[in-house]
Amino acid sequence: MVFTQHHDIQDRPTEALANAAPAPRRRLRLPTTVAFALLVSIVVSFLAGSSAPTPLYRVYQSEWGFSPMTITVVFGIYAVAVLVALLTAGTLSDHLGRRPVLVVALILQGAVMVIFATAGGVPALLVARVVQGLSTGAAVGAVGAGLLDLEKTRGTIANAVAPVTGTATGALLSGLLVQFLPAPTHLVYLVLLGIFVIQALGVALMSETSTPIPGALASLRPHVGVPPLVRRPLLVAIPALVAVWSLGGFYASLGPDLVQQVVGSSSPVLGGAALFVLAGFSALTVLVLRATPPRTVMFLGTVALITGVGITLVAVALTSGVVFFIGTAVGGVGFGAGFQGAMRTVLPLAAPHERSGVLSAIWVVSYLALGLPAIVAGFLVVHGGGFLSTTWEYGLAVMVLAALALAGLAWRGGHQPDQQSTTGDQLPAVSTMRKRPCPASILSTAVPADSSGTSSIHARTPLSGAKRSVCPVSSAVPDPCP
Repeated sequence: MVFTQHHDIQDRPTEALANAAPAPRRRLRLPTTVAFALLVSIVVSFLAGSSAPTPLYRVYQSEWGFSPMTITVVFGIYAVAVLVALLTAGTLSDHLGRRPVLVVALILQGAVMVIFATAGGVPALLVARVVQGLSTGAAVGAVGAGLLDLEKTRGTIANAVAPVTGTATGALLSGLLVQFLPAPTHLVYLVLLGIFVIQALGVALMSETSTPIPGALASLRPHVGVPPLVRRPLLVAIPALVAVWSLGGFYASLGPDLVQQVVGSSSPVLGGAALFVLAGFSALTVLVLRATPPRTVMFLGTVALITGVGITLVAVALTSGVVFFIGTAVGGVGFGAGFQGAMRTVLPLAAPHERSGVLSAIWVVSYLALGLPAIVAGFLVVHGGGFLSTTWEYGLAVMVLAALALAGLAWRGGHQPDQQSTTGDQLPAVSTMRKRPCPASILSTAVPADSSGTSSIHARTPLSGAKRSVCPVSSAVPDPCP
């Protein structure tokens, strides 16, 4: 029987054999819509993971007996790690592909959750926060570019809203899990671990959205540069950047302690709710004001920041929880509008080949402001006048910085017209340079792709008309064009 079957096959015409051959099995790939949703979920979960420890800091403090300064150091080291990753690995996915970078980042995040869940002291927290910051900084660059690869308009909005949404939901959900479910120092991290595993499997099923290019090692070299045309506007924006990010750092590290001082409760839910309200209103503000002129956004942001912090300080004096959360909400509006307004008034002034250096300068200011003032606050709580005195000093410093930004904005308003979002047709010319096509993520440097004008806190948004854009040889970014 076996011989007869073999003989029959030999006698068949070649065409019949071809027709009879089984078709190659197609690999399962996620549809574009599902892939887009997956990338958004990765941004949300990474930032949720970064804020998840906030409601737990008081639990760790009671179990291990460390000071508020230790809390701020644990938080601040994360901010520094994110900054290092953004400056070095932010464009790595252009050279290796989006999927490999995301898979490695998700594996590292899973490892971080294991470290958190098994932590027995402050050294484990520090290690977890460093690895978490590095993987988050690398991942958000790949996710941001991937979202823009799939859909520029929706990707721009997602890049702007998803990070702060993740920060808000992570703090609140962590507080709920800690207060109402068992194993408070384990469960939230195990839930996030499961999410990261599922997301890693999803990324493995995604189609690669970019074509890798040479130059991976060169892309790791950070570059910070501010051209002369941008220096004065950046100096005006720096007080706003420092004000908003230092406010966020205080809430993310000492927020639960502040809530206890005002409300008189050590509830993890209320401790997480403070950061939830601040970040949540920031996300809503970015979404609502995405089509508003940049200078108007920055003006609203600085005013809201001064007002919100002022209301919060009044709440501290009155020990009123309701007034405190109202002030926090107004401060959240100031955070979202202040940062977006500062970014959008500065970046359009830089030429395409200068934007990466300018964006790096903004990240340096922002993330140092996120971590270092919080550490100083922790020091003052322990070695200065105590928590309430430090809160007042910190709040007044934020208000002074916002007032300086407002004064600088008014001064600039008398010297030049309102800066609108730059489009591809408005970019400064680089016709004297040799030009070649440039990859999309190099072109995406926090300048809006459409009239929305939104940009991400951690990722970059595309330039309009990117398909026609060019990459000058003398670019401030290590040249990715072979």
